[in-house]
Amino acid sequence: MISKLPRWVEHGAFLLALLAGTVNAIGLLGFQHQSVSHISGTVTLLGTSLYLFDQQTLHLLWVVLSFLLGAILSGVFIESTALKLGRRYGVALCFESGLLLLAYLLLKEGHTSGQYLASAACGLQNAMLTTFSGAVVRTTHMTGIVTDLGIMIGARLRGEKFDYRKAKLFSFIFAGFLLGGTAGAGLYAQLSIAALLAPVTLALCLAFSYWLYLYISPK
Repeated sequence: MISKLPRWVEHGAFLLALLAGTVNAIGLLGFQHQSVSHISGTVTLLGTSLYLFDQQTLHLLWVVLSFLLGAILSGVFIESTALKLGRRYGVALCFESGLLLLAYLLLKEGHTSGQYLASAACGLQNAMLTTFSGAVVRTTHMTGIVTDLGIMIGARLRGEKFDYRKAKLFSFIFAGFLLGGTAGAGLYAQLSIAALLAPVTLALCLAFSYWLYLYISPK
């Protein structure tokens, strides 16, 4: 049970989910109508593509592998999947920002390979922090978040104690991803693929905010 939830955790989780929701919305609207922040649907499409073995097969495989490579990159920078202040999240966020910027530059010129970099950026972010006080934390897709909330509500109806702090964290993540989708749709309508520059900037701002917080926080 999360007995004490630091404010930086819930705010950071909200903003990371906002970032991922924005990227995913832009991907759905502009990258061949394809999600990039999570790969469940992409793996299903890959499976159907393997059965048909059409021209999309290699492309879908690269989207999945890129997400995996992004997660591997996170593992290089961050020594543990447990969320803890002081780990190199700032470095990972700068790399995520760089990957999204390269994705924008490639997609602007019509290169499909930009999708792979966007997928890698999401894989990196999703692997950055995966647990906090025993709770599974994912900021790039909502399946696990909604499932866990459902389990918690069901357990409460059965008479068990409800972990309001954990529910608060999950609610922040859900709200961030939802608002990110709205923001991504609005930005894409106005800027087309240049909308990706918004999450590029947000990732950098989060990195520098994290470093500033480390500097001013009590030692």
